[in-house]
Amino acid sequence: MATDNRINFWRRNAKVPGSVQPVYGAQHPPLEPCSRRTFPKDSKPKYNNIGSKKACSFHEFASSTDDAWDIDDEEDEELRRTPPSGPVSIQASLLHQAGDPERRPTHPRTEAQSLPPPQEDAAEHAAEHVNGRVGKSSSDADLSTSSGRSSLQKQQSLPVRPIIPLVARISDQNASGAPPMTVREKTRLDKFKQLLASPNTDLEELRKHSWSGIPREVRPITWRLLSGYLPANRERRELVLQRKREEYFGFIEQYYHSRTDENYKDTYRQIHIDIPRTNPLIPLFQQPAVQEVFERILFIWAIRHPASGYVQGINDLVTPFFVAFLSEFVTEDVENFEVAALPQETQRNIEADSFWCMSKLLDGIQDNYTFAQPGIQNKVKALEELVSRIDADIHSHFKKYEVEYLQFAFRWMNNLLMRELPLRCTIRLWDTYQAETDGFSHFHLYVCAAFLMEWRKEILSMLDFQSLLMLLQNLPTIHWGNEEVGLLLAEAYRLKYMFADAPSHYKR
Repeated sequence: MATDNRINFWRRNAKVPGSVQPVYGAQHPPLEPCSRRTFPKDSKPKYNNIGSKKACSFHEFASSTDDAWDIDDEEDEELRRTPPSGPVSIQASLLHQAGDPERRPTHPRTEAQSLPPPQEDAAEHAAEHVNGRVGKSSSDADLSTSSGRSSLQKQQSLPVRPIIPLVARISDQNASGAPPMTVREKTRLDKFKQLLASPNTDLEELRKHSWSGIPREVRPITWRLLSGYLPANRERRELVLQRKREEYFGFIEQYYHSRTDENYKDTYRQIHIDIPRTNPLIPLFQQPAVQEVFERILFIWAIRHPASGYVQGINDLVTPFFVAFLSEFVTEDVENFEVAALPQETQRNIEADSFWCMSKLLDGIQDNYTFAQPGIQNKVKALEELVSRIDADIHSHFKKYEVEYLQFAFRWMNNLLMRELPLRCTIRLWDTYQAETDGFSHFHLYVCAAFLMEWRKEILSMLDFQSLLMLLQNLPTIHWGNEEVGLLLAEAYRLKYMFADAPSHYKR
């Protein structure tokens, strides 16, 4: 049975070179309201009660499950032609559980003690707190009372937490959404500025300070340095930036017109379909100007790397770089910022920098996207061996119910956990990946193992195949912030320290 499952899982789409079928259980639900599921407001989603007829194998489960991205071409074209009437951001989706700002605790340590407000209060007084400013939610005008109550009902199964902006700062947010900078954080920021201002930046020292998170103010330049895009020598940086940006737009002039050629039209078509699916709940990524930027970046990368070409999932890897470099020019909420309002030169610089930094990242994990994706298969196998050593109970539980690691961990490796975590958490996670040697290829394995262990109790409580798959592919991380990511990274570092230099631990 396991052999059949693996064959079905790796079935390829012959029309699109280098692509794979979407993985079941995508994080974001379909955009159609009728397709969204609601849960009882006084309980968490009961994965083991989904459906009266249980699927006993992955093959049966796959055949009876529609993927969130499994939309036909006509619906895709209609979706692109029709602008969203009211895009709902992650902040807006959490709006109702935050309640009246006057009733919220103002001290970060008391947030766990806060209680959800009455339903009417949440609908009437919900407001967004962004960078210390209070403003009415942009989605309130489009939401009726009934839809607001429905949203509240969906979200009441999640822990009550304050709204966290998309681009997290050094520490997790307090109840107002914009934490005051502590003395320690101010000291860290000054240290970063001192390192970056030196004639030759000490990259090892910069990595050491970046491991526990990079201040938002210096994240763009730090990521450019740690990714290898910029040189450590300060005097050379401006010249390198100018040359690389001109080189990228030279590629655009030389190759982008070929997107309609017979050799490349299938690749471009797949990119064009996938772009609207990139973070569909965040208004920033639904703007035409942003989608055009992503199309150019992905197409140029694909034709310059024919060994892999474009593979579904690479589109997600552009977003953290784009947001980080955009935040350099935006002081307000990045999530809803209108990119077209920026000067054209600034937009071009953000696009070129995002392309080169994404290229540097993919250079280290390109075997994840070549034919048959051997890099991912090897990492999933290594994860299975690692879990069998650190938690035999979970490993035996998967064996008992015939759950293959490939069925859930493929997406963890293919998308670097971006479908499992909110974007704010991904950006914080990548601070550490940039600081680690081979962070995206090697350290990511231990992060995945720690992430799996995080849900140990929930995994062991699931007593059938379908419930396990539904849990593993829809883990409830929407409330996560810097604190949770910090604990995850600390556990991953512990696992790496114990197992990375002890190969015998992988063997039975």
